[in-house]
Amino acid sequence: MNCKINRNAAKELKKMLATEEAEGKMIRVYIEHMHGDHAHYGIKLDTPTEHDEIVKTDKDVDVLLDSREEFLDGIWIQYFYVDNEGFVITNSSKGGHHHH
Repeated sequence: MNCKINRNAAKELKKMLATEEAEGKMIRVYIEHMHGDHAHYGIKLDTPTEHDEIVKTDKDVDVLLDSREEFLDGIWIQYFYVDNEGFVITNSSKGGHHHH
């Protein structure tokens, strides 16, 4: 599975991982809810389960993805400090097309 993160996101995720509650845990991206052809994603600290793939990114942050969820494959995690500060997670390989 694939996952990309931008520099800002890597910085914020490393901050999350540096907290006490993160001890022994990893970053998980999960699907909050689905809307037909696209998903809304969330981020939390979690431990790996048998269905997870630990995806290494080029920013030294490993991300847990549930290998059963095809909508998690190919996500891009970005973090913005302007406008609405926070994470924006998209999946260009899955969004913007419709199945008939």
